[in-house]
This record gives sequence, C-alpha cells and structure tokens, in this order.
Amino acid sequence: MTVKTRIMTAMAGLFAMLNPGPGIAANDSMQDDMFFATAARGGMMEVELGRLAAQKAASQAVKDFGQRMVTDHGKANQQLQQIAAQKQLRLPGSLPPNMQQERDKIAALSGAEFDRMYMSHMVKDHEKDVQEFEKQVEKGKDPEFRAFAEKTLPVLRQHLELARSVAAQVGAGHENHGSKSGS
Repeated sequence: MTVKTRIMTAMAGLFAMLNPGPGIAANDSMQDDMFFATAARGGMMEVELGRLAAQKAASQAVKDFGQRMVTDHGKANQQLQQIAAQKQLRLPGSLPPNMQQERDKIAALSGAEFDRMYMSHMVKDHEKDVQEFEKQVEKGKDPEFRAFAEKTLPVLRQHLELARSVAAQVGAGHENHGSKSGS
C-alpha cells in the first residue's frame, strides 16, 4: 500500500468517524457520537479476534482469553445494539478497512507468533478502551451511553489485567505493536 493510499484510507476513516452519516449523529455531543462509533467498531473487532484466538492460539491461556472476549464483548455489543435501536442509531455493518487489515494481519499468523501478536494487540487495545470509557463516564452527555460506559468499564479493567497476565505468559510486549483498532 502506498503512502498516498494509506493517508487517503486514514482520512476516509477519520471522516467516517466524525461524519458517520444519517442516524448516528442524532445526539448533541461529539463525545457521545465518537464514543458510540468507537465502542461499536471496537466491540466488533474484539469478537472477531476473540473467535480467531479461540480457534488458532497455541496457548490454552490465549484460547481461553479469546473465548472470554467473544462472550464478554458479545454481551456488550448486544447492550450497545439495544441502545442504538432505542435511539434509532445505525451500527456499523462491518469493520472499517484499517481494522480489517489489522485483523487479517493477526489472522495470517500461527502458533506462538499468533499468540504474541494477539495478546500484544489485546493489551494495547484494552489500555485505550479503558481510557475511552473513562472519558465517556466523565464527559459524556448522553445518559444511556454514560450508563453503558459505567457498566462496561469494570469488565474492561478486568480484561486489561488478564491481557497483561496472559501476554507475559506468552512473551508478548505491546510497545512495537501496530495501529490501535478500537474495542
């Protein structure tokens, strides 16, 4: 992929987040709009990667972690879907290109290499998720989104601690990991 193509893809993704189209920008807070879009896409990614880990991981701890991501983020996605339906908001139907690329990059790996990359991604992703959900609790205006963030935040903190523990078991660091994909 050329630099120009990467820049264009990144700009398109940013534009989509800031201007998500009819239906998404229904409330009056940019914080709430950004949170909704990020949480929806991130939740989809967590379930997708969790399924991969449950199937492909070499380590049982990574397989178990992946299955937990499918279960917990699947529940959170259903809750977010209920809120979206009440507000007549449109959830994304698929992963955006940057997240799909990250998913494909991880999916192409196998064995211990898969375990390390997946867990590296999970640590970095959950660090970012915790920050985003804390920000929503603090600054969000929409009461349903704030309640969702408050309810989900303790689970995300548990995921982060577990991700760090499993990452250490498989020798994964996250300092040199690629782009953030959301949670």
